[in-house]
Amino acid sequence: MGRPLVGLGAMAPSSLPTVDLMHATQVAAQPFHRAGWVYEEKYDGWRIVAYKREGRVQLISRPGRDHTNRFPALVAAIAAVGPSTLILDGEMCIFDERLVSRFEWLRHGKPPGVATPPIFMAFDCLYAAGRDLRPLELRARRDWLEDVLEGQLILPARRLADDGLMAWSEVLKRGYERVVAKDPASPYRGGRTLSWLKVKQPKYREVERGFCKL
Repeated sequence: MGRPLVGLGAMAPSSLPTVDLMHATQVAAQPFHRAGWVYEEKYDGWRIVAYKREGRVQLISRPGRDHTNRFPALVAAIAAVGPSTLILDGEMCIFDERLVSRFEWLRHGKPPGVATPPIFMAFDCLYAAGRDLRPLELRARRDWLEDVLEGQLILPARRLADDGLMAWSEVLKRGYERVVAKDPASPYRGGRTLSWLKVKQPKYREVERGFCKL
């Protein structure tokens, strides 16, 4: 059986493409550095693809479930972004007082501690203004991402230090879940890839996800 595709419900496929998600490969819990690669915080949230066409927005999770009605403020924020057609790949997150993402708090109507509202941390721009950006290099897609994003509820994924070992030190210091290393020359291709590599912090808390259908 093939990988699940993340689609846009009743919208015509000719208007916006169906996205086959690109996934980072987990590597051994050892820090590393690759010259020229970029290093990003890996968030502990819900993987979401945000689609926009002519003011209509849908938020679709990795298994293909529609969460549009769950996040009305984010839907409004994405609808207000410039391009009339847009596809963003990212993570829906809630952050605690230390600005660490908390997966389990997304399930709560009222998180048990000081928290941000849900924020969409976008790490890729796949389609904008009628153009499919997936064949472009990551560095070019990042430029598009930073150009189109506006507001406080939609933010680009946080880049860490240019040196992988320094980025790993920041992950440990701040208590982030993982670091993701990415080849800036990589196009966006569905499936597991060696162009994106992730390393998990060994002491990061584990949260039971089995009963939570996203």
